[in-house]
Formats: sequence, structure tokens, C-alpha cells
Amino acid sequence: MTLTEIQKHLQENSRDLSNEFKRLFHGRGGLYEGWKHLTVDSIDDILSVALYSPEEEEEELLDMLRGFVKSSRHQTVVLQRRYLQGSPSEVIVGELGEHLYLVENGMKIKLKLLSNRNSGYFADMKNGREFVRQNAKNKNVLNLFSYTCTFSLAAAFGGAKSVSNIDMSKSALSTGRANHHLNDLEMKGISFHPYNILKSFSRIKKKGPYDFIIIDPPTFQKGSFEVTKDYIKIIAKLPQIASEDCTLLACLNSPNLESDFITNLIKECAPSFKFVKRLDNVPDFASENENRSLKNLVFKSINRDKTKHSS
Repeated sequence: MTLTEIQKHLQENSRDLSNEFKRLFHGRGGLYEGWKHLTVDSIDDILSVALYSPEEEEEELLDMLRGFVKSSRHQTVVLQRRYLQGSPSEVIVGELGEHLYLVENGMKIKLKLLSNRNSGYFADMKNGREFVRQNAKNKNVLNLFSYTCTFSLAAAFGGAKSVSNIDMSKSALSTGRANHHLNDLEMKGISFHPYNILKSFSRIKKKGPYDFIIIDPPTFQKGSFEVTKDYIKIIAKLPQIASEDCTLLACLNSPNLESDFITNLIKECAPSFKFVKRLDNVPDFASENENRSLKNLVFKSINRDKTKHSS
């Protein structure tokens, strides 16, 4: 794919832009030959560009992007060289304000575009958040690995009775609180707990039973979580903390594991939950191999007496 073709692709995908986030170019899906290392996002009037490995035509790419923004609604271009550890992002056109946020379905979410790390927002999880928002009304929600608490925002917008956000990172939870304040949400019933999930089950259990449980772990976090060996530990605890009518959203973002990794764990360790469906992925994040892309799996608890009888 040539730079001219990328520019044309950006122009075609920019026709219906609003102030809401949109991925304009998803090279990491593997659909565009030679550009697996490039993503381009529209965030209101900001064009956010990420390179995940060095690009021989970087200057030509940046020149093309400078030309593109002259004829678009964008005023600022930010470049993240994600392959350079510790290197800050670079503003190559315009300037960034101090208090950045994006909009998703009316929810405001704080952004950190200059850190060259995670911005605080995972755009591919949009459909997961929408599912939570549509199904959280009057529910007692447990949000495990909550990070900056965007699932909590969705639950609160959807009328959840309470939300318990659990994450080891105090700074991420602090951003989570700020996200709720940014949206002028009522904070009653919304809590933030800097727990090691695998070591704090007794404290998590105290606020149960939960009507809606979200599990969205990192694939690997040194010293705290490894999906292939630790996910099962959480699944095994579900029957002890779930209500009789509990919805489970189990997420998996490992390209090396397929959906049956989770469904088999449920069958083995939490048979009171039955598989309902896999949520569709956001079209902007289309992949050449959907088995390697994000998996958002929905389960529903069933009558446990019947489960025991059938077994």
C-alpha cells in the first residue's frame, strides 16, 4: 500500500467525523500490506498517529499527514513512536491543550497522548462498554482489572446500583475517579480499590454478591498476572461471588489464545455459567484473523441446583 493510497483511505474514512473517537487506519489488523506497524486515530480535532516499529519512509509519511490535515477538520497531529521506550510523543502540527479527553457515546474519557504509553483509553473495547451500559441498570457491578474505569463509566451511565473498581494501580484508579467527575456522575455507590485481585478475594467478596462481573485482564503483567496460568484462579472464584442471575463479561486480548480458552475454563471451574455470545468487534478494528483479535465473551449464570443435578 502506497502513501497516496493511505491518504485516500484517510480521506474516505473522514467523511462522517464528529467529536467522537474514530480509528481511521488500523494497520495492526494486517489488512494493509506493509503497514502493520501504523495506526491513525481521529480524536475530535486531533490526529493521533502511532508507529510500532521504525518506518523508512517516516518523513514522507509525516509530510503526507501534514498535507492531509490541511484539508480536514484536524488542527493537531501527535506522533507516538511506540517502539522507543521512554521517548515522549511529539506534536508535529499545532498544539495540545492541558486537559485532554475524548468522547465515546456521550461519555468523556481522559487522555494522556504525550506519555508514549497507553493513553488511558482502549478504543477496541467500545462494544464491550456499550454492552455494559445497556445491561447494568440496577445491578451491583464488579469491575476487575478496571484500569482507568471506563467500564465503570458505562455502568454508571447505564444506571448501575453500585460499581466496585479493582486494580493494583493507584494512579489508574485516580484517573478513573477523574473520569467520573469529568462526566458529573453521582459517586454514591461507586468505589475504587487498589487491590491485588489474586490476593484480595476475601475483601472483594464482602461487597457481593454481584449481578454483573467484568474481567478484563492484561495478557501479561510481570509479577502480578499471566493470563495462561492466572485467569483460571479468577474463574474458579465466580460461583462464590456471583448472584443467581449474574451476567459475566470475560475479555481476552491475547492473539495467541482463542475463545475456547475462556469457554473451557468456565465449563471446568464455573459450570453454573453458560455461554451466551461473543460480542462483535468494532468494524474500525477489523483483522485478517478474527481468532487473534479481541474476544469479549458473555456468559449468564443458571440455576445451580439444576447444574449439579445434570452433572
